[in-house]
Amino acid sequence: MKDRVILTTAQKALKINLNSDIYGIFAEIGAGQETVREFFRAGAASGTIAKAMSAYDKAFSDDIYGIEEDRRYVTESRLRKMLKHEYNLIEKRLDRNDHPEKTYFAYANTVATINFAKTFKGHGWMGIRFQTAPMKGTNDIIIHFRLHENEAKHQQETVGRLGTNLIYAAYNSYEDCKEFLKSLYDNIDGSAIEIDLVNFSGPDFKDVDNRLMSLQLIKNGYTDAVIFGPEGNNRLPAELLYKKNILTMRGRFRPVTKVNIDMIKRGYEVFASDKRVNPDKTVVLWEITLNNLLADGEIDEQDFLDRAEILCSLGQTVLISNYQEYYKLVDYFGRFSKKRQGLVLGVDNLSELFQDKYYRDLQGGILEAFGRMFSKDLKILVYPFLDNSTSNLKRKEDIDVHPRFRPIMDYLFFHNRILDIEEYDQSISNIFSHEVLEMIRSGENGWEECLPQYVDTVIKDKQLFGYNTAG
Repeated sequence: MKDRVILTTAQKALKINLNSDIYGIFAEIGAGQETVREFFRAGAASGTIAKAMSAYDKAFSDDIYGIEEDRRYVTESRLRKMLKHEYNLIEKRLDRNDHPEKTYFAYANTVATINFAKTFKGHGWMGIRFQTAPMKGTNDIIIHFRLHENEAKHQQETVGRLGTNLIYAAYNSYEDCKEFLKSLYDNIDGSAIEIDLVNFSGPDFKDVDNRLMSLQLIKNGYTDAVIFGPEGNNRLPAELLYKKNILTMRGRFRPVTKVNIDMIKRGYEVFASDKRVNPDKTVVLWEITLNNLLADGEIDEQDFLDRAEILCSLGQTVLISNYQEYYKLVDYFGRFSKKRQGLVLGVDNLSELFQDKYYRDLQGGILEAFGRMFSKDLKILVYPFLDNSTSNLKRKEDIDVHPRFRPIMDYLFFHNRILDIEEYDQSISNIFSHEVLEMIRSGENGWEECLPQYVDTVIKDKQLFGYNTAG
């Protein structure tokens, strides 16, 4: 495969400026007018820029775009209002009869850069509404990014480069969204910025699955975790998890079985009964790690979408992460909330938690990892395992732990940081995902009874997990 030629920021801006068919508006709040400046500096800007503005004062911004319910300005809602308002203006003020060949666009960003005390690094929303043909409907591309540089000046320059990349890619890479995402980091140091959300919509993206775009963000190293909701659109972790109780269950979910449903149901009952948990402000996440998506060393995207399709059909919110170790996941949640967290684990997963091989990259080893986990307000909820061959029920105290780690485990048990889930459905204890998957693929009868209601219908209707080759 031929290597992609990476143009400089100035070259990208100039190529857009020299395209007489592209014409639009730039509206930027919070980090200066850094994107439009790239187009002015490149030359021939009159061919592209219909208007450039920055409603920096809050009163001006509210008067133009309306007042947000939460009174915040660096939000997706504000960005979408900016795009709608500005795009409507260009259609209203520019007669199509005078510009029959033009494809219009509105580009907008709303950004909070690093504060003076450097206690807040900054973040922003950026998007473009654009046409790919003069009489065609509009597309929207929305991204959220977190800024990591330590100087406001450098952050502003990065925002300008990112905005230029977005506009250029909208017109030159819209037919290949994977290449589109790769190009967003052109001329930007990977450590300078983190893109943790992207959503594509519109006629040119009708076949684009935003869940797959979420996966691409992690594969490309742009972020370590993404979240999407039951509708399939990506969600901003900072907004979804902010000051919330968080309950998470990790698994392969290949496919989701009745055991998975029982685990999260029983775990939630225990978690929600805790006096430090507000059920009305609790987010439940089904987590799939990047490691759990690997098959023969590569990520099978269709397999990922099959799992996502099932979880979304069940109305679940899904977290995809690059956090193989649980302490990293707990650290991640700690960015957004200091409220009580819960992890639902099977007994075997709890045993894995005490394996020191996962903590060799930490100077303090397992002690450091557990310190980072349990310095947070964390509870681990353990789902039992019934061995049908021996009728023995395995609970938290039955796990195999190296003798030198036994005092740690006893301490966590004594202080109720690790709890048994007492109630469980014994009738489904013989269901295992890998066996169900094999039954689906081989066309063997009876797998439907192992799955939650309607899941079998979804698998058959959409021919998931190789069902189309069964029988």
